[in-house]
Amino acid sequence: MREKVESFSKIVLRESGMRGTWEYEIISRDSVAEITLYMYRYTENGKERQAECSKTCPLGEMTELLNAVNVMKWDGFHGKHPRGVLDGIMFGFTAGVNEGTVIKAEGSQNFPKGYKDFVRRIEEIVRS
Repeated sequence: MREKVESFSKIVLRESGMRGTWEYEIISRDSVAEITLYMYRYTENGKERQAECSKTCPLGEMTELLNAVNVMKWDGFHGKHPRGVLDGIMFGFTAGVNEGTVIKAEGSQNFPKGYKDFVRRIEEIVRS
């Protein structure tokens, strides 16, 4: 049986592409998961991280999502950019789970299984 996420403290998912860089930060707060979408913008002070919007969902819903996409298997994923692909999305993922375990994954237009489902659900929550 695979290990499951029982709890998490903080998850950061950063994506970047031709149109910019954005980041989802998910923090466990009591009984909810607080999801904040940040955009990186160039200002006169340089590149700045600016909050776009923030939403919450039940903590159990986020934990279920992490297990549904099998995020524990993402640890150590390094998706090299596919040959012949000229453009794409780069990502970096870090999650503190189960009181002491850190999951890290990264890639360039190459994602772990379940990644797109995870991002789609996070976007649905934030934009609802």
